Amino acid sequence: MVTKEEVIEQYDIEAMDEADNVDLSEDDLDNGSKGQLIKRAGQLRDRRNELNQMASERASKRDDLNAKTREKVDEAQEHREKRDELNEQVQEHKDKRNELNAEANELFDEVEELKQDMELGSGKSIEELESEIEDLEFRQQTEVLDAEDERELIEKIDEKREKLAEKKEKVDDTSELDDLVEEAEEVRSEASQHHQKVTELADKAQEHHNQMIEAYREADDIRDEADEMHELFVEAQEAADQHHEDFVRVQKRLRELDKEEEKERKDERAEKREEEKEEAEEIYQKFKEGETLDTEDLMKLQKTGLL
Repeated sequence: MVTKEEVIEQYDIEAMDEADNVDLSEDDLDNGSKGQLIKRAGQLRDRRNELNQMASERASKRDDLNAKTREKVDEAQEHREKRDELNEQVQEHKDKRNELNAEANELFDEVEELKQDMELGSGKSIEELESEIEDLEFRQQTEVLDAEDERELIEKIDEKREKLAEKKEKVDDTSELDDLVEEAEEVRSEASQHHQKVTELADKAQEHHNQMIEAYREADDIRDEADEMHELFVEAQEAADQHHEDFVRVQKRLRELDKEEEKERKDERAEKREEEKEEAEEIYQKFKEGETLDTEDLMKLQKTGLL
């Protein structure tokens, strides 16, 4: 099982150092000066942008890995389909082989039955009979025998000649047997050809099966890496979102401070105008009472509209 550290090293991506993150406490937010908050907002913005960039790179690599996973799964599926197609052909050739072997067995059974009918498989062979006759004739020619032994020897020779003649006659009449044997051997040969195809196709099917298993294994490995990369993406994105949230909070607080300052300025201006008005009314009263006004007093009366 791959780890985050292995994925970071393998794909040469920047590890997220939490020490680089920017913290924002409630005390900082409520009691920090405007200058401090502006500085903190800049830090939060910059770190947020760094983390968003980091998250984007991790998301891109995750998507690449997911795409490679799909490619491997598609490759495995292609091998699966090819394997299944070959296995179907294997089964077809097996069925044909078995059918032909059964047919050949039946033909060879017929051959054996025909041999038994012809008795070619029993008794002595032609060569053996010819050799025995030759031996008996040689004995007849070389040995001195009495009449009885001579008669018995001649009878044996005649008997074996008859058997030899019968055997030769049967052998001469074996065309049907030869044709049957030839047909049986042809059928068996055709069955052997189908068996060879079974072996060849089964080997190819096994190759595709092995490649399918390997492709699925690679897909699983890449998917594990993609999952780890996704966790790294989430880690960076959540940190970026937190920095953005804190940045927005600081911005909101700065707007509140701006409003408070603006209100204070308005209050100060209103208070100043009220003081100027009161002063101008006092000057105007003096003017009505006949006192002489200097230039500054006249300007104050003009500013308030009393003159």
